Amino acid sequence: MTSEPGNESIYLSSGIQSETISIGTGNPQSYHQAITEPLEIPPAEIFGKLFMPRGQGPFPVVIVVPGSLGVAPSHINKAEHFTSSGIATCVIDPFGTRGVTSTVANQSQYTFAASAWDVLATTTALLERDEIDATRIGAQGHSRGGTAVLSAASIAQYTQADFNLLGIYAAYPWSGHQFLHPKVGQSRIRAVIGELDEWCLPQQVQGHIHAIQLQGGDASFRLFADAQHSFDRNTPVEMIGDASVSPGAPTVYIDDVGTLIDPRTSLPDRGLTERDLMLYSVKTGHGRRGAQLGSQGDQARAFHDDMMTFWTGLFNP
Repeated sequence: MTSEPGNESIYLSSGIQSETISIGTGNPQSYHQAITEPLEIPPAEIFGKLFMPRGQGPFPVVIVVPGSLGVAPSHINKAEHFTSSGIATCVIDPFGTRGVTSTVANQSQYTFAASAWDVLATTTALLERDEIDATRIGAQGHSRGGTAVLSAASIAQYTQADFNLLGIYAAYPWSGHQFLHPKVGQSRIRAVIGELDEWCLPQQVQGHIHAIQLQGGDASFRLFADAQHSFDRNTPVEMIGDASVSPGAPTVYIDDVGTLIDPRTSLPDRGLTERDLMLYSVKTGHGRRGAQLGSQGDQARAFHDDMMTFWTGLFNP
């Protein structure tokens, strides 16, 4: 699947055919706008591929959110795993309608707040479908998508959304943005990352999950030995030369109304933007070009075993 929106069908090995769905989302300029001024958010549209299991619904569903390289075969592969266990899958494409092909070299083409908003908008769209069980909706994000699903869980709490994401599975997320008080309500959270990840800092993810636990959240963490970024891809480890990464940059915290807190002053600053902080990370020497991703040995299998244990345990306790 490419990042271009369209109505083309995707067939799984089981013969299950995708349905293209339109999702009304938005492009919040900041977390503050997402939380305090949702009616001011510029509207946008993205597309998703919805895969329904065979049998009689309503079914639980997992929203799959890709990372900086856009939708890849590894994301569609998640639908193979989920549908075979009676779980619907909605793989969203955040890039196509925004005119983005990749955020690897430049993460500021649209905000991380917009990535989180896509998750909430997709949840709203799925709630309208009779074949979906409204009490069993979860979201799984990869890399930038992992940031999105974690942030979405907190934004839903701060905006008092009238739905609950039952589960969040954050695969090798970038935890450079964290809410100061990361409330997640009743959502069960799991984050996984490889110990050799060059894009995201494992220690930062550990701290993120611990902070959620301190807020009373049901959260767990797993570190995979000898694994790189995107170790579920089942493709050889490769160097992405134009990747712009800064895993060692200071964590940027977000207050309860979505204002970014300047790590240099520890004070909320309404004028501070995500892009400002990205440039700061580069100028202070934290940024660099080039990072590896891919898997080796049975890492992809181990990832999918962990993934399915989480989701089947959550949906069928």
